[in-house]
Amino acid sequence: MSMLNSIFTGTEASAFTIQEFLTASAVSVVLGLAIMFFYSFKNSTASRNFLMTLAILPIVVQTVIMVVNGNVGTGVAVAGAFSLVRFRSVPGNARDICCIFLAMAMGLATGTGYIALAVLLVLIVGIMNIVFALTGFAASNMEGVKELTVTIPESLDYTGAFDDIFDEYTESCDLSQVRTTNMGSLYRLKYMIRMKDESREKQMLDELRCRNGNLDIICGHPVTAKKESL
Repeated sequence: MSMLNSIFTGTEASAFTIQEFLTASAVSVVLGLAIMFFYSFKNSTASRNFLMTLAILPIVVQTVIMVVNGNVGTGVAVAGAFSLVRFRSVPGNARDICCIFLAMAMGLATGTGYIALAVLLVLIVGIMNIVFALTGFAASNMEGVKELTVTIPESLDYTGAFDDIFDEYTESCDLSQVRTTNMGSLYRLKYMIRMKDESREKQMLDELRCRNGNLDIICGHPVTAKKESL
C-alpha cells in the first residue's frame, strides 16, 4: 500500500494525487467518447476498431503525460518508444489522421491540467464536424461510385470492348487499371462506374458475362483505407 501511495503522492516533480488522476481520467474518457461520436456522425464507413481507438487514446496519452510530467529525459524516451509504433493497416484519409491528432491532443491537455481548454476544443471541432456533415460541405465525389473488375481473355481487345453496355447502364465509367494475370493469358480491367439505376446492375453484369466468356466479374464499393486494427 505504501508503494501505491508513493506513486500518487511522491515528492518528485512528476508526482500527482489520485484525485487529480481520476478527474483527468474521467474527462479523458468523456472526451474520447465525444470524439468517437463526432467522427461516426453520418459516417457509415467508420471502423469499429478505429472508433474504439479514438475513445481509448486520450486516457492513454493523458496517463503517459502525467507519469513523465517534469522529467524531460523520460519524456524523450517515451516519445522515442512511440515513434516505433506502426499501424498494421494502410494509412487512413486526412479526416482519420486529424481525429487521431485530436484524440492525442485531448490526452496532452488533460494530462497537463488544461481540462477546460480540452473540453472547449472538442466542442468547437465537434460542432464544425456536425455542421459540415449536415450541409454536405466538401462531400465526397465518390458517392454512388462502384468499383467493377472484369476479367477478359488476352484475345479480346479491351479498348472499347464494353462501351455499348456502359453507355446503356452507367452515368459515368472510367477505366482506372489494366493488369495481366494467369501468366499473361488474362487481363483484369478495373473500372470506376456510377450506375443510372441500381436495380439494373444484375442485367449489366449478365451482359458483361456474355461478352467476357463468363470469366470473373467483381462489382462493389471502392476499397477505402480504414484502420481495422492497430
